[in-house]
Amino acid sequence: MLPHSSLFLLLCIAHLSLPSLALPFEQRGFWDFALDGDGGVKTMMRDEEEGSAVEELPSPDFPSCPFGCHCQLRVVQCSDLGLTAVPKNIPSDTKLLDLQNNKITELKENDFKGLSNLYALSLVNNKISKVHPRAFTPLRHMQKLYFSHNQLTEVPKNLPPSLVELRIHENRIKKVAEGTFSGLGTMNCIEMGGNPIQNSGFEPGAFKGLKLNYLRISEAKLTGVPKDLPDSLHELHLDHNQIQAIELEDLRRYKHLYRLGLGFNHIRMIENGSLSFVPNLRELHLDNNRLVRVPPGLPDMKYLQVVYLHSNSISQVSVNDFCPRGFGMKKTFYNGISLYSNPVNYWEVQPATFRCVSDRLAIQFGNYRK
Repeated sequence: MLPHSSLFLLLCIAHLSLPSLALPFEQRGFWDFALDGDGGVKTMMRDEEEGSAVEELPSPDFPSCPFGCHCQLRVVQCSDLGLTAVPKNIPSDTKLLDLQNNKITELKENDFKGLSNLYALSLVNNKISKVHPRAFTPLRHMQKLYFSHNQLTEVPKNLPPSLVELRIHENRIKKVAEGTFSGLGTMNCIEMGGNPIQNSGFEPGAFKGLKLNYLRISEAKLTGVPKDLPDSLHELHLDHNQIQAIELEDLRRYKHLYRLGLGFNHIRMIENGSLSFVPNLRELHLDNNRLVRVPPGLPDMKYLQVVYLHSNSISQVSVNDFCPRGFGMKKTFYNGISLYSNPVNYWEVQPATFRCVSDRLAIQFGNYRK
């Protein structure tokens, strides 16, 4: 398996269009640039032997590359070098900058000066706890920022307006203030799981102005579905929290959701009518909770295809828990229902219970062990 840094480089290169079909320049020695015919080093040496008046060889105009880094095809890889600061002399045409797995503690005002062409920046697995408010100002075209596994206590200020994807999980963020993401109208994806944030840590208006498709706040300290998340969401992942119930108003805003992750919580109850607010849902993950019954409302969800209910406390499954009573009401058949690791005897479940399942192999029962 490729190491993380190599995988990142390969993925990055795949997104870039090669300027030509020629192989990239490979410098084996300092003078290799001059070994190109009659005008090369051999000619210069012969002129010196014959007494030619060669005053001075002009210095080669090579693109700069930080010491120890690898620069190729507008990708600068400086991972796993033990760096304590962002290196200097990064080429101005750099598209992808990899600084992961170092010991950088701070981002200063001029660290990215001149890098207006940067598309993606990886700072994963450093020790960054401080970011200058103008550190990202030069990055006018940056779309992807990977900031996971650091020591940030808040989301950095003044993120580039061009940003599309922000991954900031596994930090120390406890609060998202109002206006944190203001001006980021093109943002599509935020991954901020693994932070010790509670519901009270999201100030009203924290996500104002965002039109996200994807949001993940897993492995945090949430006790309920956060309020006022972007109503444009297609995917919402709140797995591995301490959510205890889904109340009637919790999902009212999210009519565009097609994937909802609520696994590995403490959910005992889903209030009747709650799921009616997400009519376009395709996948519902409720595994590893404390449910004692199949959530009400599943038969009315016309597009629902996958339901994870394994590892709960469900002891009974009724004939109308999954499928509507009438024919033609469900637009899409189920292709996955998991009920294993529940105290329900599968031989007691009527076959008609799964009349709207595309394939019997899509139904997963299993032995229950206390």
